[in-house]
Amino acid sequence: MPDLPGQQGRCLLESIGVTDSPDTTRNRPLRRTGALLLNLPAAGSLALRQVTDDPTHAAVLATRLLPERLRRIGARLAGVDRAPATATGRPVLRALALWDRGRRAEALELLQRAVAPDAPPRQVLRCAGLALALDQPEAAERILKELPAGYPGRRRLDALLASREGRLTEAVRLLDAAPPDRRLRGYHARRTRRRLEGELAVLRNELPTGHRSPARPAPVRGRVLHLVTNSLPHKSAGYTVRTHEIALAQRRLGLDPHVVTRFGFPVQQGAFDAAGQDVVDGIPYHRLLPRGRFPWPEDRAMAANVDHAAALVERLRPAVLHAATKHVNGQVALALRERYGLPVVYEVRGFLEETWLSRHGDGGLGSERYELAREAETDCMRRADLVVTLGEIMKAEIAARGVPEDRILVVPNAVDEGFLAPLPDRAPVRARLGLRPDDVAVGLISSFVGYEGIDVLLGAGRILLDRGAPVRLLLVGDGADRGALERLTDELGIRPATIFTGRVPFADVRDYYSALDVFVTPRLDVRVSHMVTPLKPIEAMGSALPLVASDVRALAELIQPGVTGLLAPPGDPERLADALTTLVYDPDLRHRLGRAGREWVSRDRTWSRNAQRYRDAYRALGAL
Repeated sequence: MPDLPGQQGRCLLESIGVTDSPDTTRNRPLRRTGALLLNLPAAGSLALRQVTDDPTHAAVLATRLLPERLRRIGARLAGVDRAPATATGRPVLRALALWDRGRRAEALELLQRAVAPDAPPRQVLRCAGLALALDQPEAAERILKELPAGYPGRRRLDALLASREGRLTEAVRLLDAAPPDRRLRGYHARRTRRRLEGELAVLRNELPTGHRSPARPAPVRGRVLHLVTNSLPHKSAGYTVRTHEIALAQRRLGLDPHVVTRFGFPVQQGAFDAAGQDVVDGIPYHRLLPRGRFPWPEDRAMAANVDHAAALVERLRPAVLHAATKHVNGQVALALRERYGLPVVYEVRGFLEETWLSRHGDGGLGSERYELAREAETDCMRRADLVVTLGEIMKAEIAARGVPEDRILVVPNAVDEGFLAPLPDRAPVRARLGLRPDDVAVGLISSFVGYEGIDVLLGAGRILLDRGAPVRLLLVGDGADRGALERLTDELGIRPATIFTGRVPFADVRDYYSALDVFVTPRLDVRVSHMVTPLKPIEAMGSALPLVASDVRALAELIQPGVTGLLAPPGDPERLADALTTLVYDPDLRHRLGRAGREWVSRDRTWSRNAQRYRDAYRALGAL
């Protein structure tokens, strides 16, 4: 089929209600106001549910969403800088503010002091609730022991603790056994029970697939519907970048890609003025948004997801459904296959049960939640017509789950050809960041989550500075661990040598690559790091940056040590500092590694080459 940028493509987009004409830009404020009014019932029901179901968890979420300036004001009002820290005067709010500023040990200590033997039971209950909302189960368990077993609200927190540890059925049983309570705490317990039942139903795929459509619309050959969790422009991460680059490359190759995000996105994430469609670089992104109250709990939202996606399928008439991790997207695609007989590709971009495990420790290995999530993912892999994944390590894991190897296609992370062009002039962005010409900028572009090992990089930075190395640490990104990482730089005494940029626009990412001299991927020695291949190291190599990465299987698959990068033992700041020292003082080696990495990426790691792999796969499924 012809490429879409021409008149035929514009007519096609307009025929399904999507346009990115200049008039769209002129009318954007009016469109956003209209979208806000349409989304108001759903947004209001979401906000009301968060506040009424679990006020403590809602407060934690609100703290993370507030602008930095307001968070600092709130911290001052809560008295986090007063000394000594005492448990008087709203200890829960003060502990939350301390946690948000990265002072996590102080926050937990404050909560523990606030539950002294003479503390009011209600205060103890709130402290335990905050510990759970902050994902600190050990602290929550210690605090709960100070409450009488029959105290109203205790059973709900026991259930939440069981859920956090992966014991979902036990959590429901605990709430079943809770004594009747018609007060607000009883309402919270009933809502928690229904939410857990919804989670279990989705994990077990206990959902109706819907009727088989008697009149199936004739598919448009070459039209692909990608089913994903989230997307640009509302969320920028490796997952969303991969989706967009795949769609762009497929479009250049003559395919007709469309993207649909999970039901409720992005309104559910706070973008209350989101429209029903976005067009990004010519790629249509469709939103499945309720017009009314948001369905709840998760099993009802999942059923709505299937129904809304079915209406989109009947309108777009795709020839193939291409769902990407997580299993919810795969389940929707498989339900649509039952209705319309369309082939399903399931793209495994990660093993999310392993990501969950990385946050909850190996004690969760084998738990009910872990096993159900693993089986839900595996079921999507086995039932799909084709499974796509990112690397050979991941392919081996999928095959070990019973998927025939001839139904597994490796389509690795890659870069657009534009990434292979020389980087932008580094002087403006380095000057803006306060980097001197002789500073060696070492850092990363990443989400700030625990398994990324950013704390290890900070420890290595302290060692490098002690050795007199002329380094600055540049950390681009944001995430739940940012406050703790900033606090760690204070404790290590390296704050003046560390730059936190916060989240940066997708369009500006290459500027930050240009500011770096060495790119680091210091992932920890956890299961998810060994199994899942990230995107950012590929982008760094495509940008001719020398790469230093942890010696875990998924990263070792990318690097030929001493040729395209260096490997260091995971979790070892000293050995990481040794590898970085070599590069800090050897600009010629930095150049050689960067050039070899770019050459490797240019040979086989481009999205254009990947688009050909997808086209061949779709053709084999009869979609072309």
